Amino acid sequence: MTAQSKPATRPSFLRNLLLKNLSAKIAALPMIITVLVVFVGCSAWSVYYSFTNSGQLPSGKFVGFAQYERLFHTARFIGAAKNLALYGVMALVFTMVIGFLLAVLMDQKIRFENTFRTILLYPFALSFIVTGLVWQWIMNPNYGIEKVLHDWGFTNLHFDLLNNGNTVIYGLVIAGLWQGTGFVMVLMLAGLRGVDEEIWKAARVDGIPTWRTYLQIVLPMMRGVIVTTLVIVGSGIVRLYDLVVALTQGGPGFASDVPAKYVYDYMFGRANLGQGLAASTVMLVTVAIILIPWAYLEFGPKKNK
Repeated sequence: MTAQSKPATRPSFLRNLLLKNLSAKIAALPMIITVLVVFVGCSAWSVYYSFTNSGQLPSGKFVGFAQYERLFHTARFIGAAKNLALYGVMALVFTMVIGFLLAVLMDQKIRFENTFRTILLYPFALSFIVTGLVWQWIMNPNYGIEKVLHDWGFTNLHFDLLNNGNTVIYGLVIAGLWQGTGFVMVLMLAGLRGVDEEIWKAARVDGIPTWRTYLQIVLPMMRGVIVTTLVIVGSGIVRLYDLVVALTQGGPGFASDVPAKYVYDYMFGRANLGQGLAASTVMLVTVAIILIPWAYLEFGPKKNK
């Protein structure tokens, strides 16, 4: 009887599984279809045509890894990748450090906290195009910070970062920090506010200095927030495009060029779809390298133990 009852219960189990939270599944169906068609489908399409010699329009002629060989032997793409790596390291480190320090200051329950938090978060509400234009004016030597310094008598000081190929990347970093630090501060502040007050009381009773409490106790407890913030900031760095276009147009020369601009120029400017898709596939793989370890850390076996 036991052997006969198992097949009978299996269809009912599957039916109950399908009917459970049916309204929620129906509501999520459009988003699931969108993800499968737009994101997964278009990504697969891009990867496939990156192995072809497509020009202005998609072509079915398969050329293997020829586009990738050309890509990694192109000085412009190599330079763009180096620029992105340099920008990414500086932006990631300074954004995380400054954002955490600002969150620590906000966590001291200062007066007008909401006002300061709004002011610091406001740049994140702006688009990178607006940020790029604003900092293009600020760094312009004719009417920006440099002119103000000269008007005050500091004629030996210069702040002309964007017109020098050796310093333009630092101008991008400054604009990026102004844009994203407030967002990181809010995430870190949320993590700090989630720490139990009893932990602070116990640290004070044990005579542990405040800075050691943050470094050795609070930061490990904020692991989830920190990892999530790193993934958000890191994936944004890989996609960097609009800030570069608004601030420098990739110049002077290609000194501030980035892979995303390389993709756009080859796909729409030079009508070389295969080369542009090869570069975009490399960017996709880079984002996957960032996301897969995060997903494993958050949802892997260790998380369940």
